Parts: sequence; structure tokens; C-alpha cells
Amino acid sequence: MKQSIIIENIQRKLGIPALNEMQQQVAKVNGNELIIISPTGSGKTVAFSIPLLRNLIEPIGKPQGIIIAPSRELVSQIAEVIRPIAIGYKTVAFYGGHSMTDETNSLSSPPDIIVATPGRLLDHINRGNLDLSGVRTLIFDEYDKALDLGFHDEMRRIVRNIKRYSLTILTSATTLSELPDFLKLKKPITLNFSTKSDAPRKRTRIARITSPEKDKLDTLHKLLQSLSNGKHIIFVNHRESAERVHNHLRKLKYPVGLYHGGLEQIDREKAIDLLNNGTTPLLVSTDLASRGLDIEMVQSVIHYHLPPTAESWTHRNGRTARIDATGEVYTIIAEDENVANYINWDFDYTPSEKNDNPIKSETATIHFNAGKKEKISRGDIVGFLVNKGALESQQIGKIVVKDHCALVAIPAQSLNEVLNRITTEKIKNKRVRITAIK
Repeated sequence: MKQSIIIENIQRKLGIPALNEMQQQVAKVNGNELIIISPTGSGKTVAFSIPLLRNLIEPIGKPQGIIIAPSRELVSQIAEVIRPIAIGYKTVAFYGGHSMTDETNSLSSPPDIIVATPGRLLDHINRGNLDLSGVRTLIFDEYDKALDLGFHDEMRRIVRNIKRYSLTILTSATTLSELPDFLKLKKPITLNFSTKSDAPRKRTRIARITSPEKDKLDTLHKLLQSLSNGKHIIFVNHRESAERVHNHLRKLKYPVGLYHGGLEQIDREKAIDLLNNGTTPLLVSTDLASRGLDIEMVQSVIHYHLPPTAESWTHRNGRTARIDATGEVYTIIAEDENVANYINWDFDYTPSEKNDNPIKSETATIHFNAGKKEKISRGDIVGFLVNKGALESQQIGKIVVKDHCALVAIPAQSLNEVLNRITTEKIKNKRVRITAIK
């Protein structure tokens, strides 16, 4: 594909008015070895998709591009970006927790682009499911995180099975101390945008809140009462703490979701979907949500527990003030708590009054027990809700269609009325179970 057409498709399909500086610089590179160092949330997926698509030839009945990412969530999000802009090419996502049967079936018509976690891709290779002789482009996204998670050996074994790739791209949020020996890079071009990583800090106001008790739940409650409506992420250091804080806030009737590594993949994905569509604008999470997730317009980050490392501090705070937005960070510190020197703040804050526009949910989510594999599309859902549910199209919010289900945001006040109308109706002549997620 010609680059001008690629960029035009990206802007049109993804609704991007213009490429940012980093994406423009990547588009100009003509070398076959590229390292992109840029902070989380800077648009690296769109950036590396340009040389990826530029390096494709006509479909050849076998994969041409492989993108390796360290987490299931990141794989899913990359695939959602690539699919609509890789016009004429098939993109599939492989990751643990995903149905192996569905993934294997998707290979009956060979994909052109594979986005995968290292372990699941290696699993398919070992099963003999893939012919990788046509791979031209190999991309490692968030390579630094992949190393932190111990995927070096899996990545090395994958590369052994790919013989003649002509384009290699690595992305990282931090400068790499050493390059992967298994790639045998010769003279990679490095685009380092980490020097611009202080820009979000300039758009972020960081407050220190002193908790009079070691248990910070009461201070957290007062803080949440003082905040205006919007998306807020509360970070804790352990899964058990996430469960405890989440359950406490639910008892106080906050619209809150939960995210940590002990949850099933489907529940983690749902938590992010409900945060993004406004059903649960509060999220309690471990550091698992601090990077590699597409979370839009987070108003504030709350450190319920102090981050254990400087990297954790940076990545948590990076959830807000993304792109050109401003954001707020609240750090709750108990008296006599040890504060690391990488934690800083602009002012002290004592929450004392309730906000006139409190955190609330005005959105409900409808769950359809059918998705892509049942040939249900976003257009099918919109038509169904307009014709059978008597909704106006502008009342329908975010629609997320997965392999075997779909989540649709609608006004909470319309939920019961809409459900009464649609639960006995068929969509595309199929009887589908439809339930509410409030």
C-alpha cells in the first residue's frame, strides 16, 4: 500500500484528524530496523502500523506480519486498531484465556497479520498450526515490559522459527539497556521520544492527602465525595487490597469496577469496557492497569497505596493527562508512612466538601450472548436497538463486539424499558440471550 493511502485510511477509520509528531517521524523512516522509545499512551500502535502496512505485499495465503505484545489486553487492543486499517488483509489475535479452538479455526483461512502474546504464539508454532515462511515484518511492542515479565526465552524461540523477515520494529516506554541478541540487529534507527515524557507531568496536578489513620478507606471515601464526575482509577499494591477496597466502595454505592491479575480474562476485559463506556467510572486496580491498556479520558489517578517503584509511579500517573488532556493525581499518605524520594507533589489537599457534580453512572450496559463468531456486527446491534428497542441511534453509546458476546452502552434510565422490548426479539433471525450489566 502507498503510504499516503495508509495514512488516509488511518485518519478516516480511526477518526484521527492528524498524526502526532512521533507518528509522523516513524512514517518518514525507510530503514528496516527501527526502535521506538516513547511513553505509554503516545500512539505507538498507530505509529508502527504505518511501516507494517507499507511492507505488506498482496495476500499470499500465509502470515506476513507478526506483532508480539506482553499482555492479553495489549494484544486485543492492538488488533482492534490494526483490523480496520489493514484493508484487504486478515488480522487475528492470539492470547491465553482466549479459546484455542476459535483461534485454530481462524487459521482455516490463513491470516495476513498475527497479534499475539509470546506464549500463545509459541503454542501455535509448536502445534504446527502456522506456516511462518512468508513473514516479512516482526514487531515487539512494549519489549521492555516483555523482558520484565520473563518472556525472553519465548521470544527467542519464536524468532528461530521466522527465517527471512525484512523489517524489525521494537517499541519501549523506556530506553533499552541492551538489544535482544536473538534479533541480530545491525544498525537500528532509534527514535527516542522519552525526553518528551515530562510533557504529561506539566499537564498534571499532583496532590498529597494525609490520612490520619493507617487504614485509608475513610480518607478515600472523603476524597471521592469531593471529586467531580468522570473516570478515576484507584491503584493499590495487592490483589487482596483491590478486592477489599472494591467491596468497601460497592457497599457505599459507588459505581466501581475491579481489575487485577487474579481475575479471569473475560472479567478483566469487561472491567475496562465498563470503565470506558461510563457504566463503572471508578476502577480499583493493581499495577496491572498502569500500562498497556486503552483507557480514555481518565480524570484522576489515586494512589491508595504508595507505588513500590519509580517506574510504577510514572506509569500509574501516565493513565491521566494523556495526549493533550490535563489530569489530577492524588497520593494518600498515612502519618508516619515512609515516602520514597521519587514521589513528589505540587500541593497538599484536604477533602472536606461534597462535589456538586458527584461521581455517578448514567450509563447501563446490555450484554448480548453472541458476537463476531455468530456473525453479529455493530451495525446489526444498532439496527436492532433502534427498530426493536425504540432507541434513537444517538442514545447508543460504545459498542464492543467480541468473539462470542457484545457489550452495548445505553442510558441507564432507559434500561428497563429497552430490555422489556428486546429480550424476546431475535437479532438477525437468531434467538440471543440479552441481559443487563448495571
